[in-house]
Formats: sequence, structure tokens, C-alpha cells
Amino acid sequence: MNATVDSAPAVPREIKGPTALGGGWRRFWHLLWLLSVTEFKEKYLGTVFGYVWSLARPLMLFGVLYVVFSQVFRFGGNVENYPAMLLFNIMLFSFFSEATTRALDAVVREENVVRKMQFPRMVIPLAVVLTTFFNLALNLVAVLIFFAIASVDPTPTWLLLPVLLLLLVAFTTGVSLLLSSLYVRFRDLALIWSVLTTVAFYGSPVLYPVEIIPSGLRFVLAINPLAPIFELARKWIVDPGAPTLADAAGSTGAAILPWMVLAAACVVGLWLFNREAPRIAEQL
Repeated sequence: MNATVDSAPAVPREIKGPTALGGGWRRFWHLLWLLSVTEFKEKYLGTVFGYVWSLARPLMLFGVLYVVFSQVFRFGGNVENYPAMLLFNIMLFSFFSEATTRALDAVVREENVVRKMQFPRMVIPLAVVLTTFFNLALNLVAVLIFFAIASVDPTPTWLLLPVLLLLLVAFTTGVSLLLSSLYVRFRDLALIWSVLTTVAFYGSPVLYPVEIIPSGLRFVLAINPLAPIFELARKWIVDPGAPTLADAAGSTGAAILPWMVLAAACVVGLWLFNREAPRIAEQL
């Protein structure tokens, strides 16, 4: 008599989608560069003035704020090279704001591609950051021309500009990864981030030097990861005699804390996007 062997029921197995970095580094960098260059070209394709429109917005913002803070509130005259500091800071913050805002819903905008194609998901928000960095690089040419007109003398610390940009890009990338991974589930994040970027603009030393912040509000410097970036931008590029963040914050510990927040944002953004990447398609 033959024994009947009952087959065991199949156990459901989770099928994961492409990872954040899957496919090899060579393919990853190739896709990142291809997407960035394509998006940069498409951004200005068909426009009459092309890049001029991208430059006009921060320049107009600079003009309005310069008049307000130098003529109405009249504190700009007490700051060394204030027009240069203001324009440079606006360009840097515009990069952060534009990159993070556009990266926030980048994955959702590419929903059709994400559902149908196998590729490393991280290239989507990173391509946005890289494309926006192309704009920043062009804008910095205009800033240097302004520096020459405003008689801002070059100093050896200008050689540290790549370090400054690397710090800004790293923080912007971390925040972009964090936002783009969360937005897939929480669509209210777009409204929240629009408010937070405005708070960050006025809560960071973009329009004003760190030393004029009242002592009772200097704790903001200790929790704002953008504060040390703009402080270094002023000290390294515009005014080598400017006080350090430690001097403005009142202690070395308070000056170290925002760097810790910056590093944490980068790590958490990378970790969260890497964790969510295989499930992005099913959540869209």
C-alpha cells in the first residue's frame, strides 16, 4: 500500500523591489549622471532666456532684502561686505531649498518608471540634487563677478570653497533622501516642508550675521545644522575677521551640536531611504 504524502502548504514569501543602490556602482553612477544631465537640459529647453530665469530669482530676492535690511533696518552698514555676504548666502540657501523641495516628491513624480523598471531608486532624488548643484555652480560665477565689482578681496581661505560646498551638498542630500522616502507615505509633508524651509531661511544667519542674535535666542544656532555652514561661508569667503560660531553661540559645545545634527540628518536620510527603497513601488 503506497503511502500518501501530503504536500506542505506554500509559505508566502515577501518579494522585494529594487534596492536603493542595487545594480552595481558603475551602473548607479551612469544612471545618476544621465538623469541629471537630461533633467538639466530639459529644464531650459524651449525657454527664450534659459538659465537667466534661474539666476533672476535669487538676484531679485537679493535686491529686495538688501534694500530692506540696509536702508530700512539699517544694520547692513555695520557688517563687513554685507551685500556680498547676503548674495552669497541667498545663493547657497536657494540651492538647499530648491533641491530638497524638488526631491521631496521626485519618486512620486516618477511613479510610472518606478513601477515598470528595475534600477537603483536612490538615483531619483540624487539626480535632483545634482541638477540643482549645476545651477548653483553657474550662480557662483555671477557671485564671483559681483565680488569683483564690490571689491571683495580674495583670500587664501577661498580655497576652502569646495569644502564648504561639500558640507552643504552632503546635508542637502541627507535631507532630500529623508523627505523623498517619507513623502511616499505621508503626502502632507509637502505642505509641512514649505513652512519649514521658510522658518529655516529666517532662522539661519542668511540675512544677518550670527553676532547680532540676542543671547536668549542663540540656542537656535545650537540646533540649526545650516548655521555653521553659513558662518563658514561668511568667514572663509566674505570676511575672514568674522567671529566663529563658537564665539557667537557662547561655547564650544554649542558650536559642535549643529554639526552633530547635520551628520545625523545625513545618516538617517541614507538609512531610511535604503530601508524603504525595496517597498517604494507597492506603496505608490
